Amino acid sequence: MAILDQQEIPYEGRRHRTQAKLRRGVFLLPAAMTSANLLCGYYAVIASLMGTPDDFNHAAKAIGIAIVFDSLDGRIARMTGTNTEFGVQFDSLADVVSFGIAPAVLAYAWGVRSVTNLAPDALHQLGRFGWLCCLAFLICCAWRLARFNVQGMAPGGSKFFVGMPTPAAAGVIASIVHGFHAGGPLGDWRWSVPWLFLAVALAGLMTSTIRFYSFKDLPWGKKQPAVLILILLVFLAIVWNYSEIALLLIACSYAIAGVTLHLIRYARQHSSRTVAP
Repeated sequence: MAILDQQEIPYEGRRHRTQAKLRRGVFLLPAAMTSANLLCGYYAVIASLMGTPDDFNHAAKAIGIAIVFDSLDGRIARMTGTNTEFGVQFDSLADVVSFGIAPAVLAYAWGVRSVTNLAPDALHQLGRFGWLCCLAFLICCAWRLARFNVQGMAPGGSKFFVGMPTPAAAGVIASIVHGFHAGGPLGDWRWSVPWLFLAVALAGLMTSTIRFYSFKDLPWGKKQPAVLILILLVFLAIVWNYSEIALLLIACSYAIAGVTLHLIRYARQHSSRTVAP
């Protein structure tokens, strides 16, 4: 018995040490996804400052990849039970860079620095206007993230976000740049002004109380029919081969759908108040 006990104790010790290492690795996995998100945001800023059409496209792609990593870190943390307060704050700080600073710098560089048909004084005024518009986008992004950390989802469950999610707002800017990076509409100040107003509109949507669908009630973890998997694969193939059009339609449709449904709900509530005695 003594010999067996001496043989079992080292084995149990090794097993516990192995389990502890695996546990630490599981905790590090969401942080690794968040770090990758942060890396993409940093790269997008650097690429935007380079100022060539290809660099703008690379910056837009980096923001899109950051959106993927941002969706993975929280999902992995929930699946593995490794949610921590540190992870929540780290994720928010990374989102400020990837979905606040990076799209703001990209919007300014693509919308102002590419203009070539203005006199120096007029270009300087456009630059100041663009600086303020993109600053508004950044501030509202940080505001939206702070509000989410305090308030969470919309009342009644996790089906809706309050205000446009910051990855979705950044995705609109990135998808437009990606769709028009080669021979796009910019380069003319008449396109730059509505482009900068779009950044302000997205900033307003992020800080609004409009509800946007979160997709969190979909049964991602349950067994799905083979037809649905096939449809998903076809959808991914379309996005991969026609990314300029597909991503632009997806990003803009999400934003428009949220505003449209809000207007419909408002009209119904207003009509019900009017009809009520």
